[in-house]
Amino acid sequence: MASSSSARQALEVLGGRLREIRSEAGLTGRDLAGRANWHPSKVSKIEHGRTTPTPEDIRRWCRYCGVEDQTADLIASQRAIEGMFVEWRRMERTGLRIAQESVLSLWERTRRFRIYSSWLIPGPVQTPEYIHALLSSLRDRRELADDVESAVRVRVKKQHVVYEGDHKFALLLEEAALRFRIGSAEVMAGQLGHLLSAAALPSISLGIVPLNADRSPQCRSIRALAR
Repeated sequence: MASSSSARQALEVLGGRLREIRSEAGLTGRDLAGRANWHPSKVSKIEHGRTTPTPEDIRRWCRYCGVEDQTADLIASQRAIEGMFVEWRRMERTGLRIAQESVLSLWERTRRFRIYSSWLIPGPVQTPEYIHALLSSLRDRRELADDVESAVRVRVKKQHVVYEGDHKFALLLEEAALRFRIGSAEVMAGQLGHLLSAAALPSISLGIVPLNADRSPQCRSIRALAR
């Protein structure tokens, strides 16, 4: 069963592919937006996985980048991602606990985790207080059933894979994820302290991309690690 994080990861992968297509066509984001009659920020949001492109967006993208032969495959990917989000949101309506339990077996089966996050501390290294603040916000925003306490317990239980077995975690975070506030200042202080402790575990490899990192197209190593 799809998870919210896997759907978002798939969306980021699609955005990365569209970015490569635009770059290979010799177009800037502003060039493409102008040709497609979009707001300049739309290209950036799609490429960074913050906005899901519509089939028509992909058709225009491929047309103006000269790769119309790739349109069908990209639209198929977009529709699969939309289906993942719909499935997850349908399941969420039955409660946050069930959504958390649905991926427990996947966590236990997985041996190598590669996680990139631009604004949140990843689930395997979240504190109970951080999880509570995050899920409470999600419950209120989406008007979901109030089972936050039991959902937090399930999510914390999943973290046993960090300490047991031969699971390995490669975590790449933007510095913004350390600064984006979830909960109170005390919650964030506890979370950052826990992240430092977790980084010392043999199962975890942690990298931080600083805010002043060069984001030019030549810095492909960051994009490669994020995939």
